[in-house]
Amino acid sequence: QARLVESGGGSVEAGGSLRLTCVVSGLVSERCGMGWWRVAPGKERELVATISNDGTTSYSDAVRGRFTISQDKAKSTLYLLGNSLKTEDTAKYYCAAACPPYYTGGNQFRNPEFFDWGRGTQVTVSS
Repeated sequence: QARLVESGGGSVEAGGSLRLTCVVSGLVSERCGMGWWRVAPGKERELVATISNDGTTSYSDAVRGRFTISQDKAKSTLYLLGNSLKTEDTAKYYCAAACPPYYTGGNQFRNPEFFDWGRGTQVTVSS
């Protein structure tokens, strides 16, 4: 089971930027995919962005064009850069690792209850 620790959250004004970092330790095989999810107050968990084992990225409509997911495999670190932040981006952001059978390549993630999750980092965007 992997251990994931997020950092980089904080408070920022609308239009600003933040970069979130997720350091991964433990076993995450090459067959696993990773991603960022978020939970806003009073809302369900929402997929933000994913990155596959071959580096293919996928984004939700809400963040496409503003957020960028990347990874440094040598440092076992996942990143999420958010630009042009909006008040509706306010949420707690979680990184997760998913492995087969809960990840089957590309952006095919299922059964998030079986992912390895971090504890999250809060992002607050003010107007």
